[in-house]
Amino acid sequence: MRHPSEWMYGGFNEIQNPKQRYALINRQKLTALLGIEHIDQLSEYHLKWVEENLKNGSSQRDAKWTESIAVGDKEFVMETKAKLGARAVGRTVLENKEGFELKEAQSPYNRVFAPEKYSLRLKNEYFWHVF
Repeated sequence: MRHPSEWMYGGFNEIQNPKQRYALINRQKLTALLGIEHIDQLSEYHLKWVEENLKNGSSQRDAKWTESIAVGDKEFVMETKAKLGARAVGRTVLENKEGFELKEAQSPYNRVFAPEKYSLRLKNEYFWHVF
């Protein structure tokens, strides 16, 4: 997939075409956090930022957004962890230069799956060549 609009579970489409019900993104809060004056400008600015990043080739994945349960300030991350209750056991809160992250506990496959999966690792970087 070349464009975020093709990602079924990404936030791009919800920002560009907001849902009337069951929205996952709080557009009003996002607008305020980004310093945008009017909520109607959010889609326009967002599209401009995405297109500019794609054009400049700076579209690398930022691991904190794909490998964390929650990302934000300390209050938000701790509140999210508290709401998870028992499901938060084993999950750690890490501070980085931009804020905080609630990380998922990671373990190798062989601790969870049967012996036939033993060779799988957290970062399986072996590239298979199919002829």
